[in-house]
Order: sequence, then C-alpha cells, then structure tokens
Amino acid sequence: MIKRMIIMLVAVGVVLGAVFGFQVFKAHIIKHVLASFANPPQTVSTTTAGYQPWHPAIDAVGSLAAVQGANLSLEVAGLVTAIGFHSGADAQKGQVLLRLRDDDDVARLHALQATAALARITYDRDRKQFRAQAVSQATIDADAATLKNDEAQVAAQQAVVDQKTLRAPFTGTLGIRAVDLGQYLAAGTTVVGLQALDTLYADFYLPQQDLARIRVGLDVAVTVDAYKGRTFPGRIVAINPAVDPNSRNVQVRAALANPGRLLRPGMFATLAIDAGAPERHITLPQTAIAYNSYGESVFVVVHRKPAAKGAPDLFAEQKFITTGPTRGDQVAVLTGLAAGDVVVTSGQIKLHNGSPVLIDNAVQPLDAAHPVLIDP
Repeated sequence: MIKRMIIMLVAVGVVLGAVFGFQVFKAHIIKHVLASFANPPQTVSTTTAGYQPWHPAIDAVGSLAAVQGANLSLEVAGLVTAIGFHSGADAQKGQVLLRLRDDDDVARLHALQATAALARITYDRDRKQFRAQAVSQATIDADAATLKNDEAQVAAQQAVVDQKTLRAPFTGTLGIRAVDLGQYLAAGTTVVGLQALDTLYADFYLPQQDLARIRVGLDVAVTVDAYKGRTFPGRIVAINPAVDPNSRNVQVRAALANPGRLLRPGMFATLAIDAGAPERHITLPQTAIAYNSYGESVFVVVHRKPAAKGAPDLFAEQKFITTGPTRGDQVAVLTGLAAGDVVVTSGQIKLHNGSPVLIDNAVQPLDAAHPVLIDP
C-alpha cells in the first residue's frame, strides 16, 4: 500500500509540474509576443515647416451680371409684322429689332402732320398781314395757339408710332428670340434679351466684420468652374452703404473685363479679394492639423537615441498651435511651430505622444495655395 501511495503521489506531482510548467511557458510566450507588438513604428508622411509669403485675402462667392442687360419688350400690344435680328447676334444701339403693325397709326400721323402744316401756313400768312395791319393781334395769337396744338398732336402721334418699333437701347449681344412673325404680342411681352458682355459686374456679400478690410479700388481675382485654372482680374467699384439688418452682410460689387466674352451674366463665381500688404507665415497643409474642442494640434517628428540596436529613433511629439487664415489647401500657423520643424501630414490617427514613426513621403497630401479642380 505504501509503495502504491508513493507511486501515485509521484505521478500526481509530475502531472502538476507539467501543468505548471506549461502555464509558465505559455505566459512567457504571450509576454514575448505582446512585447513585440507593444508599440510598432507607424508609417507617416511629413513636411518641413517653413515661412511663405502670404497675401491677406477675403474669399467670397457671388454672381456675375452684365453692366447693361435687359429683357426687351414693347409697351403697347400689336401684331408682329417684321423681325430684324437673329438669335445670338450682336446688335448696335438704335438698331431696329421688331415692328408691330402700325398702318392706321401712321395714317393718323400723316393727317395730323398735314393739319399742322396748314396751321403753319395760316400762321405765317397772318403774320405778314399783321405787319400790314390787315389782321388783329388776337388773330395772330389764335393762329399761334392752333399751330402749337397741332404740332403737339403730331409729336404725340409720332410717339405712338415709335412705340410700335423695338430698337436696341445699347450695343450688346442678343439672346434667343421669343416671338414669331405674325404673332400677336401683349404689352410687356419679352421679345429677346440683350446683354453687354465686354464688361461684367460680380456681385457678392461679405459679413460686416470685413468692412474695415475692404474699400473701393481693391483688386479681386474671379474664378468660375467653367474655365478651370483661369483667373479673371477685377476691381471693387461699389460698396453698399447699408448693411442688411437680417443677415448683417453688406453687398459689394466688382467690375471685370470679359476678354473673348467667355463669361456670361448669371454665372456662379468665386472671388478672392486682395485685402492687405503681403505677410510671412509658416504654412501647413490642412491635413496636418487636428482640430479639437480644446485646440488645434500637430505631431512633430523628433529624433531620440534608440533604446537598443535596431530600435526606432524617430518619435512623434504632439504640439498645440494657433492657426490663422486659410488659403486653398494651406493654413497659416501663428504660434506653436518653428521653421524647420518636421510635421506629420498624414497618418496622425495612428499616433499618440511618443509613438515611434517611419517616414514615407512617396505620396503627399494637397498643399496648393490656389487649388484647381482637375477632371478625372
């Protein structure tokens, strides 16, 4: 019995020792594996912070409008008897564009002109007789009044006849014809649009806090999505004297040349207003900056002595900064960075203070002061 008890105790000890040894071995392996994955280097892209010239600008959006533009119509009704233009053609000031039937009005005009001519003859003849004392002064006065009345009726009828003819009020480019020959037009019906395209206005709104930074004469750069990569220079020509009490915005108008008549009234436009003397700021791509409720920050790459041979020697260090204005893909940094600091531009989401990093700048985020949309 004693021998069997000893053998059983030895067997139990061997089993317990094996189990305990396996647990120790497993814990060692797990510790080793976790240690290898504790803080692996993270791959990031970087840029070197440096000063760049910065032109203070105010960005705005607005619409283009013609310096002179109107939808042409007649103030009287009538039947269209003649059309003197083609859609999209240029028109000179005073050019006849459309006529309404005016036969009866012209006939009445001729009758009134004949009556006025007879009144003129009668007045001239009585004046000669008055000098010969053949008629009285009262006759001369009556003749003069009759002549003036007849001439006034001629002028009134001439105005009625002129209202049946549509003329271009200024030189410009015609739009699409909206009427046809033989059509009866009601008063005020639009016949065609006319736009002067050589010079355009860009109307836009700015918040009232920008009033101190703008004035008449400031340069404006206008871009439209129809002509990517092209800028149209202009200049502020008017600032509304009143601020809208609902939006607290003020309307501003800039004038710009339209070479080749590329721009059209009604286009949506983006404007950049030159609002001051050039400055120098450290700039970073917008992707480099982390925006949080407690402030803006960046990760700066610093060099440290490696803990062991083959260990990383580059580490991420978080810095809080103060940002300024933006332009395109760039942000001005006012405080918190120095020229020459190596700043992480992508991959920050994987980092924390003290993370080891590997730098790979094969692909860089956008960093253009005036980005241009490129069609895929």
